[in-house]
Amino acid sequence: MKKILITGASGFIGSFLIEDAIGKGWETWAGIRKTSNREYLADHRIRFIDLRFSNPEQLQKQISEHVERFGKWDYIIHNAGVTKCLHCDDFDKVNYTFTRNFIEALEQTRNVPDKFILMSSLSARPNPETAYGKSKLKAEQFLQGQNEFPHIILRPTGVYGPREKDYFLMIRSIKAGFDMTAGFKPQKLTFIYVKDLVKAAFLALESPISGKTYFVADGDVYTDKEYTEIVKKVLHKKFVLRIRVPLFLLKLISAIAEDWSKWTKQPSTLNRDKFKIMKQRDWTCDTYPLTQELGFKAGYNLERGMQECIEWYKKNHWI
Repeated sequence: MKKILITGASGFIGSFLIEDAIGKGWETWAGIRKTSNREYLADHRIRFIDLRFSNPEQLQKQISEHVERFGKWDYIIHNAGVTKCLHCDDFDKVNYTFTRNFIEALEQTRNVPDKFILMSSLSARPNPETAYGKSKLKAEQFLQGQNEFPHIILRPTGVYGPREKDYFLMIRSIKAGFDMTAGFKPQKLTFIYVKDLVKAAFLALESPISGKTYFVADGDVYTDKEYTEIVKKVLHKKFVLRIRVPLFLLKLISAIAEDWSKWTKQPSTLNRDKFKIMKQRDWTCDTYPLTQELGFKAGYNLERGMQECIEWYKKNHWI
């Protein structure tokens, strides 16, 4: 039986990765903090481990003791990370430093897996503007510099699906009759349904390919208006007031929201770093290598994915 560790398992993407691993009949370990919400990790077959990524010595000890007791992980999907935080320095600490500590601990304890998947982001494409994107790119570059460390890096675009909370806010707004859009110039957007991202991750795990980086998207490009129209169609919404917020005003609102979050000590979805993402007009990416080399084909276009996603939100009384 294959043994797999999935870090960041309590999060939106992580919980779906866990479900797929369990479905394959693998011995599945969920890397989460003891204080993490286990709402979507209720299956009795899941095993848990709280890895101390911030402490290299303790992390090495944990891995060694785990392997001695349970055996080495065959596969690891490193999905842990942050997309929003109170201080920009935390992006670098969690997304880069903790990843580096983990990779080094695996190497130094001689417990390198057969394949290591790093869940990165489209924001890590060359010359990132955001602290988030820079932290992801640094983690990628460190991993790429490790000799004899079998890995694949995945750079998913906008990931949506059941349990996701950021796109959910936009969906809820459209349901209420309002579409708030950043800037006056149309955006080119790309998406990947969470189940398709999971499919890509497991194709990468079981592929003999190593040392490659892939963008993950469904292969289509949408404008921000087309996105709204699809959500309206799925929600059976005939009229939505479209409000384009000037970028200068959005920048001001983002700064206020970030300062407020520091006062309340609760990370805000809207902040200065997020503004840099929202002002970008082109989020297209090349998925040809993913389809040709890994044989990936998306099972969901945006409309089908939204139908399943919104049905889940309704069933679970989110909307």
